[in-house]
Amino acid sequence: MRTAIGFIFALLLVGVASALSIPAGTELHVRLTTAVSSERPSGQPVTAVVTRPVFVRDRLALPRGTKLTGVTADASSGTPTTAEAVEQPAKLRLDFTAIDDGSGHTKPIACFVSSVDNARESVDDTGLITGIMPSQTIEGRIEQGIGKIAGRGQQFGQLLAGFESAFVNKVDPSITFRPGVDLVLKLTKPLEWDAPGLPDEIPDLTSNSSLIELVNSEPFRTVAENPPKPSDITNLMFIANEEQLDRAFREAGWTTAASLSHDSKIETARALIEARGYGEAPMSVLTLDGRPPDLTFQKQNNTFAMRHHIRIWRRPEELDNRPVWVAAATHDISITFSPETKTFTHGIDAAIDQERSKVEADLLFTGAVRARALIERRAIPRDLSNATGDKLVTDGKIAVLEF
Repeated sequence: MRTAIGFIFALLLVGVASALSIPAGTELHVRLTTAVSSERPSGQPVTAVVTRPVFVRDRLALPRGTKLTGVTADASSGTPTTAEAVEQPAKLRLDFTAIDDGSGHTKPIACFVSSVDNARESVDDTGLITGIMPSQTIEGRIEQGIGKIAGRGQQFGQLLAGFESAFVNKVDPSITFRPGVDLVLKLTKPLEWDAPGLPDEIPDLTSNSSLIELVNSEPFRTVAENPPKPSDITNLMFIANEEQLDRAFREAGWTTAASLSHDSKIETARALIEARGYGEAPMSVLTLDGRPPDLTFQKQNNTFAMRHHIRIWRRPEELDNRPVWVAAATHDISITFSPETKTFTHGIDAAIDQERSKVEADLLFTGAVRARALIERRAIPRDLSNATGDKLVTDGKIAVLEF
């Protein structure tokens, strides 16, 4: 009997914490909790937190909330072209060197930044972040054009320069990331870690017949308002009230979108010219069952060209006497001018299931989600395009989150 009890006790201890080797090459999705800048000397502290759990052989290795610490390195400001030197971009490296579970368990970590979410900067395969060149932005090209005109007519050139300075600001070439910016890190060496050995803390939502029938009864295809063409498909469902949804998205760092207006169009143009973000940038109108969305949210970093965004519709149905919402989420990754609509339009990442996962991960990190499920849908076409011709590649499933 004592032997049996001892064996059970040992199993319980293994369940609490056991060593796992997290292999080199593993990606860690983290969020900055300190601001970083190329304008400050190297050696500034940088901290981040894991936003998506890491699993090894189906075992939880790193839970959400695991902390990382390090310092900045190779920080340098951008410099303009002079008589002695050519233009140079700003540069910055984030060296994370330690990982901490928050309860006194700390180990060194070897990793590099492989990507910065929705950033105008580029990242090389060593983790060096390189900034933009002002001369290659729209504002820079306008300035170059004014300079050429001023060479032929000084007064007219000065007039144009005054108009430009009154309408737009100079491009800021510095690399500046605020707290809340998402990064992907990649391990360069295995991490030997005492894993918690616990299951993921978010339970699965019971996929009963009522839920499956509800999911498959909802419309899945949105329609663009201008031009009126079939567009994005829904890929998330929320069981929540409006206050819960609004609070969760805001806590996750998402912002609401401004309505399409003269002012928002002007601000969009300025953001494009100045090579910066516009956190409340408007979205084109997509309808579901003939209705525009009830809620819209987006998440940018420092460029208008890239953003996560989601449109959410309240549905007439309920589940267990709770409101039901369906949503279409896509990731804008480029910006072009559309001759057809005479406006700027975003191009999206075709892998829309990744955006479904992004939204789910951000909301799970807030702690507002009580249960979740990923449910198959019948008769979802696999070869689709949105209203602007971007491909939509999906497994057809919908993520259901209960708040």
